[in-house]
Formats: sequence, structure tokens, C-alpha cells
Amino acid sequence: GKGRCGVLEGCARQKLATTKVIASETEGASCFGQAWEKGDVVVLPGINSIATSLGATSCTPVALERAKDHQGGFAAAICTDAEAVDACVRFAQDHRLLVEPACGAALAVAYSKRLRDVHLKDVDGPIVLEVCGGSGVNVDLLHSWKKEHLD
Repeated sequence: GKGRCGVLEGCARQKLATTKVIASETEGASCFGQAWEKGDVVVLPGINSIATSLGATSCTPVALERAKDHQGGFAAAICTDAEAVDACVRFAQDHRLLVEPACGAALAVAYSKRLRDVHLKDVDGPIVLEVCGGSGVNVDLLHSWKKEHLD
């Protein structure tokens, strides 16, 4: 919720009210995505995903309200663990930076054709991805995630 609120606050402060914002989570950690669909806060029974570092069982009502109030459009994307891991691997290949699957969920909006076709099909202009979450990853972990989810 804190990062999402920060992005929305930044859009407001920088007069970017027409900027579309997309929040992305994995299926097993999609407290915000489920709340967005329902229109109210939901509580997950637990985190059932590879993306645990940023996972929460519920989102703050403030984040949900700010998203609803954002004039530029808001969407919640939900990816699979495999899509998140694939995005981590491809990002490492493209940029030589390692990120965790929680960050891979955000990157999956750009790397996954399925998500790109849904969430970016009408985007005409620059796209900004918030890339965070690299303290809990190393080459061996990335290799094991790839083996478990992609091979």
C-alpha cells in the first residue's frame, strides 16, 4: 500500500493526474487486486506465492480510495508466479540487474504478452515501471526459481 500510495501521491504532486497507474501482484498475493475487483478491502488467508517479500494479506483502505480517486485511470493486474519469474529472468538478461519475484510482478505487465495485451494495448507514450526488491535475490535463487517455474 505504501508504494502504491506514493506513486499516486507523486502523480498528484507533479500534475500527472491523467497518468494511468497499474498495480500488479501475483495470484497468491493479490490482496489489492481482489480488493480492487470487489471495491472493498479483502483479507487473504495467507500469502501463497513465490512473491512474499512485499506480500500482505490485506491492503490499506487509503490505497484503495486513492486508486479509486485517481483521474488518470487505474488498473490492477494479477500475474502468475511463472510470469513474475519470467519477468525477473528477462529483466536480468536485458539490464543485468537481479530483482525478486515481487518486483517481477510489476515487470510482468511489460514482459508478459497476456498482461501487455490487456493493460498496455491503448498506451501511446512512455511507460514507467517501478523497479524495486533486489535484496533477497542472487543468481542461485533466480536459477532455482527459473527451474521450478519455467522449465
